[in-house]
Amino acid sequence: MKYLEAIRRFPGDVGFYYRVLGEDRVWTHNPDLPLIAASVIKLPVMVTAFRDSLEGALDLNEAIVVKPEEKMPSCGALTYLHDGLQVTLLDLITLMIIVSDNTAANMLIDRLTPAHVNRTMEALGIPGVALRRRLFDMAMSRRGIQNTVTARGIGMLLERMATGTLLGGETDRRMVDILLNQQLNGKLPFFLHSQNIRCAHKTGEDDNITHDAGIVYAEKPFVICMLSNNVEVPAFERLIQDTAKACAFGGWEE
Repeated sequence: MKYLEAIRRFPGDVGFYYRVLGEDRVWTHNPDLPLIAASVIKLPVMVTAFRDSLEGALDLNEAIVVKPEEKMPSCGALTYLHDGLQVTLLDLITLMIIVSDNTAANMLIDRLTPAHVNRTMEALGIPGVALRRRLFDMAMSRRGIQNTVTARGIGMLLERMATGTLLGGETDRRMVDILLNQQLNGKLPFFLHSQNIRCAHKTGEDDNITHDAGIVYAEKPFVICMLSNNVEVPAFERLIQDTAKACAFGGWEE
């Protein structure tokens, strides 16, 4: 099991969770270690929005205008589009996931509120999720206030989504379909796309931080969550690529 040993030895703070769907055994390393979430926090935000929609508290087809003051830097598309653009809440969810749009994420966080997202995760039995602030809130970041997740929590969320036991079959399938349209595919799917192995996943990046967590539809589908803080990013991303390949092609236990 050289890949698990490589994960355990990797310098920095690393959380790992791997499970073949339908099997009892779970492989982990620091599964309950809270780690700065970066854009992986967008998964709980998506789940909360869909749960609110199921309960009639949110209409995902509601159209809203993207205001100039809401536009955030870096990832995504909305920042670069014309002022006054009208989008639906479902558009925001889709952009937040498939191109990791930070403007879309903050608009949803403002609408849902961090406290509500955290209560939703607790109600669903998903551990280790703490949404404490909007993305790119540098003042709060300098005070050490960070969004955090754990490998076990995100792994459990994806397991239940994959098996239709998180919010229910049709809603879980809709969320998986969004994740399957992910456009940032340099980590878990790096060696998989050329083999037509689908990966429904969400990445996260920041300084010395890189994550990927997803459902991999290999011959034996599995959930894998690899989170890292305080690491050499290129080296850990190569480990993500190699580990996903080993899990998909039967080399994990070598």
